[in-house]
Amino acid sequence: MAQLLTVWGRASSVNVMKVLWLLDELAIPFERIEAGGAFGRTRDPDYAAMNPNATVPTLVMPHGYSLWESHSILRYLCRTQPGGNAFYCEAPEARADVERWMDWTLASMNEPMRVVFWALVRTPEAERDMAAVARARDAAERLWRIAEAQLEGRDFIAGEFSIADMALGGFLHRWYALPIERAALPRLRGWYERLLDRPAYRKHVAVPLT
Repeated sequence: MAQLLTVWGRASSVNVMKVLWLLDELAIPFERIEAGGAFGRTRDPDYAAMNPNATVPTLVMPHGYSLWESHSILRYLCRTQPGGNAFYCEAPEARADVERWMDWTLASMNEPMRVVFWALVRTPEAERDMAAVARARDAAERLWRIAEAQLEGRDFIAGEFSIADMALGGFLHRWYALPIERAALPRLRGWYERLLDRPAYRKHVAVPLT
């Protein structure tokens, strides 16, 4: 029996979700090993040898190659696995557009969405800094308005469905699932509903917040 590629990381991690989503879109069988959060393991010597950051996910290929950083994993899988170019095209400018939104996710969207999510989902109510939550919610909404403008005339964030959507899709689900006020952004909502039409998104990303 052929050895499967392995994803280390808990399924509730927004960064692990991206990788599982892509693997499902590509119909690639995989093994997932629980790690991170309550599962621990990320500071164990064997894990640190693969990923010294003590973060998830970490991808381990059947031939032994390991890779960390979720967006690097997305790009690597698209370049090496059958069908991957459908989500990460070869044309330089189209590829740059995809990568721009992936980088924007990490550089801009990650922090305000992290603050809101951790406060409202993973922090006891009595310990929440609601002033920080309000500031982060406002910052996130300003960013989602940039996405709203980008989606004019487009079904997906970089035009065609791509790993840029996978990079942002976890935060998009959290934006609509968190108990917060949201501006009416119809193009953003339409994008979210198109992602919900994808079985892999519903399975791995559009899940209850934990």
